[in-house]
Amino acid sequence: MSTKKTSGGFPLIVSALAIVICLGIGVFIFKAILGADSNFQGEASASGHKTPINILGTMYMGGFIVPILIGFLLTVITFALERFITIMKAGGKGATDKFVAKIKSLISNHDFAGAIAECDRQQGSLANVVREGIKKYEFVQNDSHMDKEAKVHAIQKSLEEATALELPMLSKNMVVISTMASIGTLAGLIGTVVGMIRAFAALSAAGAPDTGALATGISEALVNTLVGILTSALAIIFYNYFSNRIDQITYAMDEAGFSIIQEFQVSGK
Repeated sequence: MSTKKTSGGFPLIVSALAIVICLGIGVFIFKAILGADSNFQGEASASGHKTPINILGTMYMGGFIVPILIGFLLTVITFALERFITIMKAGGKGATDKFVAKIKSLISNHDFAGAIAECDRQQGSLANVVREGIKKYEFVQNDSHMDKEAKVHAIQKSLEEATALELPMLSKNMVVISTMASIGTLAGLIGTVVGMIRAFAALSAAGAPDTGALATGISEALVNTLVGILTSALAIIFYNYFSNRIDQITYAMDEAGFSIIQEFQVSGK
């Protein structure tokens, strides 16, 4: 029996390339946009410090960690869009709860052709699993060489195999989002520590403190904290949202599969 599988998600090599591209775009944004002369006042001081006149210039003063954090933020957004499209596709067309309710009604009326047609209309991972269960139901229903217990086991195995093919696609690349939730904060913390070290170094300098270096250090600390927290917050929100959607689809698969098995146990032969 050929099992239909919903396609979707970045392949491994494309995922790795996407992360590299996001980091490259982060460097470009840092140098070309944040570091543009229009974001600073006058010429750089003798010590090389610039005076920012807007938020973009202030972000540029955050230092070398900022482009990395921007790259992480873009990575979160990119993979969130990828997961949103893939999981929306996996859910199929229309509400899953209505689809499951209709499948239950069709199966209870032994309208297998109508149930398969409904799966073809719904599409997605849930419909693929239900379709395989219904096909196996029809197959074992007409098999006189198997007892009822063996037929129930065959239907259950078919549903489990179809579900096993779909679940990895649903959770694919979720690890990237969860990883960004952790390293976004850590990278921001590194930038914060580096900025504070520079700020205290400016204060401890001999003679009058270098106010430019002090401002740079504080800016670096605060900007990195801001971007790091923003990256982690978005990653956590997206991860929890997608995890909840995956759980809903998985529950719908289990509910529909249980209905198929239960119906066969009651009225199958």
